[in-house]
Amino acid sequence: MDINVMSALAEPTRMQMVELLRECPLTVGEIAERLQLRQPQASKHLRVLSEAGIVEAEVDANRRIYRLRPDPFQELDKWLENYRVIWEERFDRLDDYLQKLQGKDTKN
Repeated sequence: MDINVMSALAEPTRMQMVELLRECPLTVGEIAERLQLRQPQASKHLRVLSEAGIVEAEVDANRRIYRLRPDPFQELDKWLENYRVIWEERFDRLDDYLQKLQGKDTKN
């Protein structure tokens, strides 16, 4: 897992940008407007996301249209899969324990 991806996503404003871009590609101006940021602030955050490989920009005349790249999210999902297995095992054990407790309650 690329630490740059996780660092970039850890910042709340950048995470909000990712959430916006999940819906559709947007220009810097559209992102800044929706998040109530100044355009230079939005551009700085988008640069970090771009350097981490999370977004890519398409140049259209004098506009940059940003969209999410799937690769870092696929890599993140693959990394999280290891933890998902652990969580599922723990939830299964918790479920077994809760069923035992409920069985004791119904017997009383």
